[in-house]
Amino acid sequence: MSDSKQALKVAVRAAREGGRILLYRMNRLQRSQIHKKGECDWVTDADRASEEGILRIIRRAFPSHSIKAEESAPTEAARARQWLIDPLDGTVNFMHRFPMFCVSIAFVEGGRLEAGVVYDPVRKELFTARRGDGARLNGRPMRVATCTRFDECLIATGFPFRAKDQMDLYIASFRKVFMKTGSIRRAGSAALDLAYVACGRMDGFWEMALQPWDMAAGALLIREAGGRVSDFFGGGRFLEKGHVLAGNSRIHPQMVRLLAPLFRGRI
Repeated sequence: MSDSKQALKVAVRAAREGGRILLYRMNRLQRSQIHKKGECDWVTDADRASEEGILRIIRRAFPSHSIKAEESAPTEAARARQWLIDPLDGTVNFMHRFPMFCVSIAFVEGGRLEAGVVYDPVRKELFTARRGDGARLNGRPMRVATCTRFDECLIATGFPFRAKDQMDLYIASFRKVFMKTGSIRRAGSAALDLAYVACGRMDGFWEMALQPWDMAAGALLIREAGGRVSDFFGGGRFLEKGHVLAGNSRIHPQMVRLLAPLFRGRI
């Protein structure tokens, strides 16, 4: 079995375990279990418990791999095989019992995304992808939407709460998209937004100031579902830059043409 195939199997098992922990803890969450890490940056005991469950499964299967997870210090980041893990994407939603959150796990080998899982435990929706093998939702192949007209699109976004110094720039981008597209949604989980682009529920997505674990699995889902993912200028360094733009092959370039002039020289 190839590394990526085995990695995907392990990622699915780990994501389901993380999701199980989150569901168990959601309606038992106490105020004392919510902690502030920084400006508009929260963590709960459920985040940490989910991450512990995920790491236990991955480390048992791949003890030599490095891991970069949201709630833990990175391990051996220079190794060729690395995991990018968000044990709870949508923490604020979870804190308020707003049912838009997920587990996101990606496997990277030699700097290339090889496998990815986004799991929504509320809806029991499992989004999976392996490089070169397509993307699936609960085992069934999925594809990006076929919309070609930007004024008919449903576009997703997220607010840069952790980078409020960029809010004016973000608002300018929001206005540009708002004036040109059919409608915009903001649900509070970048990983789920990307998964929704991959399965055709959303036509496009953009967001600023994200972390690699927010984007990695969703980016592979979109690529394997026939879509495109980049930074705001159409380049491939979105995991490094933290700014991501995604859509199908017709909508993505329209979004780049719309937003790149605004962001050029400013981020």
